[in-house]
Amino acid sequence: MRRTHRSVRSNLLNHRLFLALSTAGLIFCAPALAQTTERAVTRPVENNAGTLQKGSPEKAGEEGKPPAEAYPSSGISLLQRMGTALPPLPPEKPYTGPVDEAYGAFQRGAYRLALEKALPRAEAGDAAAQTLVAEMMTRGMGIPRDSKNAAFWYKQAAERGDPSAMFQYALLLMRGKDVARDKAKADDFMRRAADGGNASAQFNWAQLLVADNPGEKGLHLALPFYEKSAAQGIADSQYAVAQLYQSLPDVPPEKKAKAREWLERAAKAGFDTAQLDMGIWLVNGVGGERDYDKGFEWLRIAALRGNVVAQNKLAHMYVNALGTRPNPVEAAKWYVLSRRAGLSDPVLEDFYLGINDEQQKQAIDAANRFRRGVQKP
Repeated sequence: MRRTHRSVRSNLLNHRLFLALSTAGLIFCAPALAQTTERAVTRPVENNAGTLQKGSPEKAGEEGKPPAEAYPSSGISLLQRMGTALPPLPPEKPYTGPVDEAYGAFQRGAYRLALEKALPRAEAGDAAAQTLVAEMMTRGMGIPRDSKNAAFWYKQAAERGDPSAMFQYALLLMRGKDVARDKAKADDFMRRAADGGNASAQFNWAQLLVADNPGEKGLHLALPFYEKSAAQGIADSQYAVAQLYQSLPDVPPEKKAKAREWLERAAKAGFDTAQLDMGIWLVNGVGGERDYDKGFEWLRIAALRGNVVAQNKLAHMYVNALGTRPNPVEAAKWYVLSRRAGLSDPVLEDFYLGINDEQQKQAIDAANRFRRGVQKP
């Protein structure tokens, strides 16, 4: 059963990854520059510039609507438009492996049956069944929520080497919830879960390596675990791989060439920080050719999701007509939103004070509508 839980420390450790990159001299910040300069959009340098507000994209009119490629296609196929029947799907190959009746019942939603099947096996020492029982107790599926007994079963399964259980039990040890806090044990189980192939554990173990080993040493130790986790679809790891491929000086050229590809995968997975950086990379030509139009679109997606830094950068894009036509009201709207969130910007403040009173009023009205989730058609 696939699990994608993250450590409660992941946000803090993401911040530590950024600090480690900064300490190693691998992240460079400068004020936003005009179109003719080498870098048109950069990260802000204020301490509060990293403030993020996650949320769903706002419903919007054409101006505020994310690009179509951000969503799966819901259209009909060419064969359907031609009135031709689609060919039948090839027959499924018969499965000849062992059948886990408990997990099968769980996946069908028959939780009580799953518990009936799993509990005897768990009591007999089956690690997979112990993990399933712990999961059901944690979520209250087929049984009332019982975090203490869930912790017991996670411990039993972890000690028997189940990677998912080792990851979950490491989190419990890290938090000190329903078990005594024990960092050494937590780290040991997290490492073993990562070595066992658990994608979330691989990400968290990489984060711990970065936190416990300052500078480039920690980044190099963490990179293989980020790579394994990224290959399994963890967006945070895909983002980290992109950053390290681009920033570490001794990464092989063939890996550096894939930095933007990994960043785009994280962005398409909905990670708004990756969407922000994807926009900045495209505008600045980092990891590939410049593309102001696509850069603008990615910044707009992140801005619509509430990413404050993206809102700030989108304002600069409108001011400098990068990837879009100049629009003083839209520029001022996004500046107002980012400024309200605490991100100051003297360049945009000067711009805002330079537009007329009517444009300022329109921008404030548009910012208020955005905050209320109402967009003018």
